[in-house]
Amino acid sequence: MKATSTQTALVPMGSHALTLGFPGSLGNIEAYISSVNRIPMLTHEEETSLARRLREQNDLAAAQKLVMSHLRLVVSIARGYLGYGLPHADLIQEGNIGLMKAVKRFDPDQGVRLVSYAMHWIKAEIHEYILKNWRLVKIATTKAQRKLFFNLRSHKESLDAMTPAQVEDLAKSLNVKREEVIEMETRMSGHDIALDGPSDDEDDKFAPIAYLSSDTAEPTKALEAKQFDRMQSEGLEAALDKLDARSRRIVEARWLSNDDGSGATLHELADEFGVSAERIRQIESAALKKMKGTLAAYV
Repeated sequence: MKATSTQTALVPMGSHALTLGFPGSLGNIEAYISSVNRIPMLTHEEETSLARRLREQNDLAAAQKLVMSHLRLVVSIARGYLGYGLPHADLIQEGNIGLMKAVKRFDPDQGVRLVSYAMHWIKAEIHEYILKNWRLVKIATTKAQRKLFFNLRSHKESLDAMTPAQVEDLAKSLNVKREEVIEMETRMSGHDIALDGPSDDEDDKFAPIAYLSSDTAEPTKALEAKQFDRMQSEGLEAALDKLDARSRRIVEARWLSNDDGSGATLHELADEFGVSAERIRQIESAALKKMKGTLAAYV
């Protein structure tokens, strides 16, 4: 993926939602990184205000500020994927797309900072880019590798792996190391495999797509799980604390005493408190309604 300038390469200008127009041409990747590192970070209050303006008013200026203030995060994450042989600028560009998607979907009322939410989207976009392009990475970079690339196929007598003697002979004839011959043969003999298995075969559950993807890693699912855990711990305890002693005892005996859901019956609690089963049901109903109001703050 080539571009005439870093500005073009790093900013997905095809998006009509917003642009990240830096003034003038940034020239190279180092200039871009230097520029984004100088962009001020947002405080929690500023971030929340901008995110609400975007959600409620579709304020693209607010979206731009949210994206710009987190470009340094993309640079940092993309740096961790340089070992795949893809250009840093391309990785940053894909990460920027993930950041834009995160900003578009970010809900400031979920109780998490944008930096935590965006990290999942940035990584997901970079991962997808690497999976799509790893077979397209330059197969021959050094002079010796290019020589091998153009000559290896014609020197091989069959599609089978070369014998040690053949490797030695080819290395001598091309004046390269035998290790380089082995490495290039391995690269060229690799085959693409389908991520999806055949739809009418039981073995499709073992196709790569079955274990490469994970619903729990999707940002929205992760947030939902975190929110549910918080409601189960902090929220439930807070809701129970709002009840009087009798109401709390009834709710705990009915719904929280056993993991299998087999709590105390209305008649058992009626005998305990010396009232009718109908009265226990009324107290329980009122208590659950009150708890629901408290738990709404954790949803």
